[in-house]
Amino acid sequence: MTTSFDRRKFLQRGAAVTAGTVLVGGGTQALAAHGALAAPGRRGQELKAENNGGYGPIAPVNDMATGLPLLTLPAGFEYTSFGYSAAYAAALGKPGTGSDGYPTPDRHDGMATFATGNDDVVRLVRNHERGYGPAEGLQGDPDNAYDPVAGGACTTLTFDTAQFALTDSFISINGTSVNCAGGLTPWGSWLTCEETVNGRQNGFTQDHGYVFEVPADGGVVENPEPYRAMGRFVHEAVAIDPATGIVYETEDSGNTSGFYRFLPTDPQNLAAGGQLQMLAVKGQPGFQTYTGVSDRIGNPMPVEWVTITDPDPAAITTESVFSQGAAQGGAAFARLEGCWYDGGSIFFNATSGGDAQAGQVWEYRPRGRSGGQLILLFESPSREVLDAPDNITVSPRGGLVLCEDGGGDQYVRGLNERGEIFDFALNNIQTPADAEFAGACFSPDGEVMFVNVQTPGVSFAIRGPWENGAL
Repeated sequence: MTTSFDRRKFLQRGAAVTAGTVLVGGGTQALAAHGALAAPGRRGQELKAENNGGYGPIAPVNDMATGLPLLTLPAGFEYTSFGYSAAYAAALGKPGTGSDGYPTPDRHDGMATFATGNDDVVRLVRNHERGYGPAEGLQGDPDNAYDPVAGGACTTLTFDTAQFALTDSFISINGTSVNCAGGLTPWGSWLTCEETVNGRQNGFTQDHGYVFEVPADGGVVENPEPYRAMGRFVHEAVAIDPATGIVYETEDSGNTSGFYRFLPTDPQNLAAGGQLQMLAVKGQPGFQTYTGVSDRIGNPMPVEWVTITDPDPAAITTESVFSQGAAQGGAAFARLEGCWYDGGSIFFNATSGGDAQAGQVWEYRPRGRSGGQLILLFESPSREVLDAPDNITVSPRGGLVLCEDGGGDQYVRGLNERGEIFDFALNNIQTPADAEFAGACFSPDGEVMFVNVQTPGVSFAIRGPWENGAL
């Protein structure tokens, strides 16, 4: 699993920018610096970190595997590409099939790393966001497909950090649809999420819009079964609080996106069912988080949870679940995407949130079973500063890693404890669309960052002088 977010470091570094204290459980607790990021009044270029967050300027770097300058990175960093889609592999003259003999799917998206017991060997599970319609085709063994006319999938990969090379890959679940992001579990599996509510009503043999589980140390998932109690909606990502077993879920559905939590009946057996709830801001029913809130940056808002009575509606639209929560005062976000647990908090991105519609970064701090605090950490004032943050992870060195999914040049950007943005990687691959970064995550020892570019479909392993900054 990835190394834990260094909250103590944030508290120490953030003392100078902490604006006040918050009373929690009868005591006084200083706001962690990432809860007071981007103090109100700081805008535009003031949000850019000095010396690019300690990493200095970025410049094109040749890929160790192809010799091509596919990424722009800070000085001292190197990388290798791997796990190519079949089409991109053919263009590069590289192998395009896995060890199972099937062509590697394209549209690489969410991803996580898992320890294997060997310090040099990392396992990854990677999503493939395919399958908006039955014409997309099948990936993998048809005998194990959830839906034989859906094209979504996950690939399980093994990467040797000593050799700095991929050693094995295979399609571990298939017949799902639009596998966008997901999240890792404390027990060593990947929850892959379908970003669609397509189904029998429009040509599929199964309904979609669910969460599926893929064991990281297992083989192909046979007879995949969705976790229906976790909701049927336009899923994006999930994150689990290991202290409680509560699963937090994001929804990517325009300005009618909710932030949910799933209270499992058995925290280590999500198939056993549970209760789905949606976040609401206390005293402000129907609160719209996506506009007119920049003055709230760093200021916690108390929240409560409302229960979704029918998480798997028979008559489905993209708003069937959201509307149940909204009717009870649930809060509305703008396209919630990446979601990551660390240090007792859940961090998540609103891709088109904010007055500039360029993105927001949020934190949810649980407080007992019934409440908690919602904190706007950062709101992008323009697409030049931050353009549509999508997948998110927490660096072992204390920063937030943000994968962009906007227009034009696409970056992996960092957000440090002072609320400052800096550039880490720029995608140099010339693609007509979907050039987004996705799936950023770190090896268990924190020394290698893995990240995908969705189109043409390629994964990267990056290493270098991480200690120079917050990533």
